Amino acid sequence: SDPYKVELKTKDNDVWKTLSFDDLKEDVNYDWRLFGRSTSDDKGPIVMFLNTIDLLKKNNVQIPFNVKVILDGEEEKSSAPLPKAVKEYSDLLQADFLIISDGPVHSSGKPTIAYGTRGITTLTLTTYGPIMPQHSGHYGNYAPNPGFQLAQVLASMKDTDGRVLIEGYYDGIEIDESTMNILQSVPDDAKTINTHLAIKQAEKVGAFYQEAMQYPSLNIRGLSSGWVGEKARTIVPESATAEIDIRLVPESDGDRLKSLVKKHVENQGYYVMTEVPDKSQRMKHEKIITITEGTVTDAFRTDLDNPYGNFLVDTFKNTFSEDVVQIRIMGGTVPIAPFINELKIPAFLVPLVNPDNNQHSPNENLKIGQIAYGIQVFYGIMSNKME
Repeated sequence: SDPYKVELKTKDNDVWKTLSFDDLKEDVNYDWRLFGRSTSDDKGPIVMFLNTIDLLKKNNVQIPFNVKVILDGEEEKSSAPLPKAVKEYSDLLQADFLIISDGPVHSSGKPTIAYGTRGITTLTLTTYGPIMPQHSGHYGNYAPNPGFQLAQVLASMKDTDGRVLIEGYYDGIEIDESTMNILQSVPDDAKTINTHLAIKQAEKVGAFYQEAMQYPSLNIRGLSSGWVGEKARTIVPESATAEIDIRLVPESDGDRLKSLVKKHVENQGYYVMTEVPDKSQRMKHEKIITITEGTVTDAFRTDLDNPYGNFLVDTFKNTFSEDVVQIRIMGGTVPIAPFINELKIPAFLVPLVNPDNNQHSPNENLKIGQIAYGIQVFYGIMSNKME
């Protein structure tokens, strides 16, 4: 009930029940979970790392690396100060490679390494009808409806299979045979994914999930016009707004894609503005749309044959005695590009928490077994020398 009060829970007949933390003293059940805000994203990995350092010291293990630790307290607020800080302290931050401990392991539960993350940028689109909401009986069929205008603009951006129709949107993206083999090696199961999402058919940007992640997305993350539900009114709305997010891949520049979207909207006959139109502007132009832009967080991707990546894969195989899931690029966004761009170093995501952790959502949780897993991961990395 209180997201900032961590609770220990066990599942009994599909119902989560709270346990006492005293139960953690002896026989620990790895299926128990810690519920609370940021237990998995991202306090859990910090706790795993610190406990690993304690264990290495206890076992008198000499760490063969000079380890530099960065904790970004504004990662969920776009990490605005980070690029400047990396540039200012670039000498201090020099390193051979970077490990990011964020996100969940693959749904198979196998050891996972990701070689990149998609970036993100945003757009807000607003269309306009009458300057004030008007009675739909008096002005329906006469006053242009901004909801329909916006719906038509948005529908023109994608085909019925989900592929973006905006010219040039996918330019520069090529997947060779060796890369495709890596993508296909990830043990995803389309039926399981679709059942989890409760969808009959996936979009066809890629032939399968991992291939879909190699392309920039175009997502409507929110829509608003007039009133709905119990507050619904019989009016022609004054405006309609769509919030768009675009997930980026290294081949796609965020500013370029935003320009392509705006050009596409202009080609639909709209006068594009960056502010709300006044009455004189409304009278001058038949169709007006306001488009405002968000900042760009770049994508990054390290080569799949990078020697430091090979070191991590070998370490995982030796630690866990099983195949490692290698993900070319994750769907989410981590603001790591400043490190790659400024320091010129390869970076890898080593996710540690359970796939069903509900990060960013109610009932965020961390499986106790993942804490043990994370300690094993860090211990293996920090106690092995590179060949």
